[in-house]
Amino acid sequence: MDNIYKDIPGNLSDEVTEILLNTDIIRIERIISNGQSSPDNFWYDQKENEWIIVLKGKAELLFETGNEIVNLVEGDYLNIPSHKKHKVQWTIPGTETLWLAIFY
Repeated sequence: MDNIYKDIPGNLSDEVTEILLNTDIIRIERIISNGQSSPDNFWYDQKENEWIIVLKGKAELLFETGNEIVNLVEGDYLNIPSHKKHKVQWTIPGTETLWLAIFY
């Protein structure tokens, strides 16, 4: 058994993504951010649906359609349909933001 809150890397100069489970129909990732955001001209355009929850910290997502901004705090979750272009606009600098992402 593992724990989602344990073994957080000490150096978070880059965002850390770890695959916790990967099958033909589902992928579960733990993502740890520390002030990181997506590059200016980059959009996620994923073939899978993605369900995310912020377990620790805060984040802001930007969706290309309508420039919609979604602010997420601990406990907030969101389903992002496949090919809905989005990016991480902001995470808290100097503080871990811990995400759980489920791709299906």
